[in-house]
Amino acid sequence: MSGVNPSPAFAAESAESNQLQHEKLSLSGMRCAACMQLIEFRVRQLPGVTAFKINAASHRAELAWQADKNNLKNIINSIVQLGYGALPVSYDTDEAEKKENKLAIWRLFVAGFAMMQIMMYAFPAYLVPVPQVDGDLTPDLDKLLKIASMLIAVPVIGFSSMPFFKSAWRDIRNRHIGMDVPVSLGILLTFFASVWATFKGGAVYYDSAIMFVFLLLGARLIESLVQKKTTAALRVLTQLTEVAAQKMMNYPHSRQTQTVNASDLQVGDYLLVAPGEQIPADGVVLEGRSECDEALMTGESHPVVKVVGDQLIAGAINLTGALTMQASKVGSDTQLSTLISLMENAATEKPPIVLLADKHASRFLTIILIIAAFTAIGWFYIDSSRALWIAVSVIVVTCPCALSLATPGVMSAAIGLLAKNGVLIRNGKAIQAMAEATHFVFDKTGTLTVGKLRVSDTMALREHVQAEAIAFVMASGSTHPAAKAIADSLAAQHAQSSGMNPAMLQEIAGGGVEAQIDGRLYRLGNADFVSELTHTDFVAPAACANKTLSMLADKDGVILLFAMADVLRDDAVDAIQKLKAAGKKIVLLSGDRDDVVMAVAQQCGITEAHSGLSPRDKFNVVQMLQAEGAKVVMVGDGMNDGPVLAIADVAVAMGQGAPISQTRSDLLLMSNRLNDLTFGFVVGNKAFRLIRENLAWAVLYNLIAIPAAIIGWLEPWHAALGMSLSSLLVVLNALRLYLLPQPEFVMTETLN
Repeated sequence: MSGVNPSPAFAAESAESNQLQHEKLSLSGMRCAACMQLIEFRVRQLPGVTAFKINAASHRAELAWQADKNNLKNIINSIVQLGYGALPVSYDTDEAEKKENKLAIWRLFVAGFAMMQIMMYAFPAYLVPVPQVDGDLTPDLDKLLKIASMLIAVPVIGFSSMPFFKSAWRDIRNRHIGMDVPVSLGILLTFFASVWATFKGGAVYYDSAIMFVFLLLGARLIESLVQKKTTAALRVLTQLTEVAAQKMMNYPHSRQTQTVNASDLQVGDYLLVAPGEQIPADGVVLEGRSECDEALMTGESHPVVKVVGDQLIAGAINLTGALTMQASKVGSDTQLSTLISLMENAATEKPPIVLLADKHASRFLTIILIIAAFTAIGWFYIDSSRALWIAVSVIVVTCPCALSLATPGVMSAAIGLLAKNGVLIRNGKAIQAMAEATHFVFDKTGTLTVGKLRVSDTMALREHVQAEAIAFVMASGSTHPAAKAIADSLAAQHAQSSGMNPAMLQEIAGGGVEAQIDGRLYRLGNADFVSELTHTDFVAPAACANKTLSMLADKDGVILLFAMADVLRDDAVDAIQKLKAAGKKIVLLSGDRDDVVMAVAQQCGITEAHSGLSPRDKFNVVQMLQAEGAKVVMVGDGMNDGPVLAIADVAVAMGQGAPISQTRSDLLLMSNRLNDLTFGFVVGNKAFRLIRENLAWAVLYNLIAIPAAIIGWLEPWHAALGMSLSSLLVVLNALRLYLLPQPEFVMTETLN
């Protein structure tokens, strides 16, 4: 089976055979939604192909087929026969891309040079009818200039325009109407009608035809450059998977390494990662200490310290020290590969509002050709000399490509921008749902709170010089959440305990930790466990109500008291306030005790909070909100949040959350920062607004331009300029997403 890692949704769609193979293809030659429809339709009809989906933004496709019924070569050939390029993404396409870009620039140069020359020859003809100009353009000179213009136009028609003609011929051969059919028809009609007028008499429009070619080539070149910018995050992440790894051949007996491709690694391999290198696989640190840059995977802007026992993420950059690691996940199983697959899958999903436009792109073009034909017939009886040119203007002025370009650029820009800030969009349709959301429903534990105990207060009840050092050493020997919280809070005093050697350190289930230090017996644990040593009952202070208590004691009594609680995330209050300021209703659902839930709700300023809920209760609350017309965003992280996440309009899971909550999510908050979540909704709202602006502009432009062309108000070159600028406008509009402030600077007004 191919080593390509399909996206989860794609894998589910294609899982029909034990001999199923997957591959990702890089496509070239696509110009509009009609092209994508043609390729998808043809490939899906092939024997054995179970799934095929094209990412309109990155021009990549996910393919699944049954090996016993077809092979990759035949499938690629079927795409090539349609007139498009196709190669597996594992092939180095940089050289071919450079060659194609160089050729595109040459085509643009030839068209631009010819346009300038022809405009010089056409200028005298435009001046002749003006009474104020004493022109001396004789019929012979006029014909000479027309012939010169015709000869200069030939290289543009035969070289610069060739991509349009090839694409149009491909579409006609496959009985399909794509964008390049009316484009090619407009160019050829204008050119050959001008050739006829050159020798038979009449006005010529070589300048209009060449200007049309130049403007369209320029617009498409800019579209290509913008597309690369909007898919930059996907490209960077993909490149991170193509790294070399230093495999340790006989660890721990030898330090000898061998350079291998990251794709060839196996689970359990020992690897050496030098400073400045990328982590080639998910794994655990065995030796060394360093800092790693995990920004692309988690959105964490600051380097993360890595010591023995810490987890490493493939694609992160090792910054300061050498690390020895053991691979736990390799190849397509790594978190990075999963991230790439999910992002690419999300980019193929479109909000419902734009599906209609893409679906009818080809039908729209057919209707335009029919309108142009009837326009020519009508004008033939009104003014036969203008009939052809007006029909050409109708064909040229239409802009279905603006409709098809309205979504991919915006979606790619949004997905890439959010990924850089630790927010992974798993479902592209969530963009529209986010923009229309009315209610934000939060789980408590692990969502608004950090999801683990932290020491909120430390009280010294007796004088003891080494009390904190003893507590740190004993807590470090336990895996209990309370012990981990104590160890974390005392980590700054680690040096004080470096020479301390506890004897008979043991953990008592349900009680705590016991050890002898310097011949004295100590216990660290709950009140009952400690009381067995002190032989006294401990009464907790009133300030410690509703908190988890742990204490350090010897036979003489309690020395230190640790009060612990699951505390709010640092940015929880700020995130909730921003959403409330944007007019969103906030609801808190939790299975925890009423007093704990209400305390959290009060801290965050949440007025509607429900406690003691089962998973079924949470499900019913959200279902009731939706029945009342609410658009619900559910944010959760626990296994019990799975059912309610499944029915929410937008499901958001925390990166640290349970796997089931992540699989049910539309958005995955890899950074676990709630301010990044609010930034995600800022981007979602802005992206959906830009998509609507693009669609509105494309529709409005066509509603104005087509009647104007039919009436005869537009010359062919006017139509060419309008069409090119219209397409270019919707592409450039997507870049406005990059003007949004980063999460730490997001203002409340941005959410509105």
